[in-house]
Parts: sequence; structure tokens; C-alpha cells
Amino acid sequence: MDAPASPPPQAIDRLSALLERFRLRAHLFHAGPLCGVTHFAAQPGRGFLHVLRSGEMEVTHRTRGVKRRLQVNEPTLLFYPRPLAHDFHNAPVDGADFVCATLDFDGGDSHPLVRALPPLLALPLREVQGLDHTLALLFAETERLRCGQRLLADRLFEVLVIQLLRWLLDHTGETELPAGLLTGLAEPRLARTLVALHERPEADWTLDTMAAQAGMSRSAFAAAFRTHVGQPPADYLAQWRMAIAQTLLRQGTPVKAAAEQLGYASASSFSRAFTQVVGQAPRSWVQGAGG
Repeated sequence: MDAPASPPPQAIDRLSALLERFRLRAHLFHAGPLCGVTHFAAQPGRGFLHVLRSGEMEVTHRTRGVKRRLQVNEPTLLFYPRPLAHDFHNAPVDGADFVCATLDFDGGDSHPLVRALPPLLALPLREVQGLDHTLALLFAETERLRCGQRLLADRLFEVLVIQLLRWLLDHTGETELPAGLLTGLAEPRLARTLVALHERPEADWTLDTMAAQAGMSRSAFAAAFRTHVGQPPADYLAQWRMAIAQTLLRQGTPVKAAAEQLGYASASSFSRAFTQVVGQAPRSWVQGAGG
């Protein structure tokens, strides 16, 4: 008699806890053709999502670490998760047709997903499955003015980003993402631990409990985590807690209350951890640019 087949691994939601803690807000600011040269300035904490619906163009950048010139010849999604100045060069007569939105991530450049993404993702729409219905609704909303158009278009852009992140999790190898949060979430065993850290940052996590969550030995877990996420588990947990702490402090949460919410035994131990990760004591950070 054949042995019973082992049950399939339990599916887990790898994004909700993350995006509930650090929200994304999109704002439609352009729909239609763009002619000539259009400059998009880098603004602190702000990204961009452009969808080229038809036409072709050249994109240029003046910043190191990203391709200086990019020729786009088909419907394409251009995702800038963090501030990066860029220019679109379009023919003066047959301008390319776009919908464009700004993206504001809670925490700005310290948003865990923003840190994990490259400065630009340029993806032909034919390669990214699952966007068709959202794009059809988005284009329909931008073709003529209707009640609630702007709010609905903003929400559709946010849905588009979540769908894109979902697609990236399933195609990390094809997009050559650097080691980071997304590549960690793409590894099923590490994903179990990462989701648990995101959902319960205040828990008394140790290397043993994190490895047990993944169903791995301590040494195998530590090595796999460093390979896929790009840092030791304890460092990731500290950064995740301090990213949450910065959000709490911005909202006016007292230091002692923030320490309790994140599982620290005292305000002083929380302050030491905050200073080590952020480079400033919590009260100094709040009084400066952080506040």
C-alpha cells in the first residue's frame, strides 16, 4: 500500500502584515500623452509609478546606479519605489500615452519594501500576468471625468502596486532582485519566520525560535537567512522593530509606550536599541527631522 502523500505546504499571506504596518498611498497626477521632455524631480520619501499605455519614448537618468538611457518601445510599467530624478523624452507630434501616479510609503526610504527594491523596475506589461483587469479599470477611469474619479484612480494605483509586489514574489529570479526582504519572502521556509516577525514583533524572538518557525536547524536557518535576506536574523528583527518605532514616535506615542508595544523590558533598553539602529536617541530623533 502506498504511503499517503504529504500535505502541501500551508499558504501564507506574505504581504498583508507588512503593508498594514507601513501603508502605501498613491496619487494620480497625469493621464494622457506627454510630448517633448518631461522632468520628474526627486522628492524626499516619494516614488513614482508610470504606465505607458501606447507609443514609445526614451527615459534618462542622471544618477549613478541606474541605467543612464532606457528605450521603451511597448506598453511598459516603470516603477520608481524611492526618490530618483528622471526625464521622459517623447516625440513632439506623437506623444506617448501615460497614466502616472506619485507613491508615498509610510517611513519613506526606511520602508522595508522600499529598501528591498532596486531604484527602477521597468517591466513590459506582457510579462506581468494578473494586471489586466486593474489596468482596464484604471484606463477607463482616466478617459473621462466622473464622480469620485480621482479617489478611485488613486486606489487602483495602490492595488496595482500590491499586484506588482505579489508578482515579484513569484518571479524574483527573473527580475534579478538583490538579496533583501522580497527574496527572503520568496523562500517558503524563511517566509514563515518573516511573516511571524512582521505580525508579532513584540514576541521574545531568539535564533532558536526563529529557526523553529521556519522548521530548520539554527545553523541552516542563519545561513539561509543571510543568503536570501542579506543580513543576520537579529539585525533584520532590530531594523523591523525600529521602523515600527519610528512610525509610533511620529504619531506621538511616548517612548515608554513604544518600548512596551515592541516587547522591550524598559524604556532605556529600547532607547539603546533605537540609537544603535537609527543613530540617534528616540527623543533627539523626534525633535529633529524624524518628527
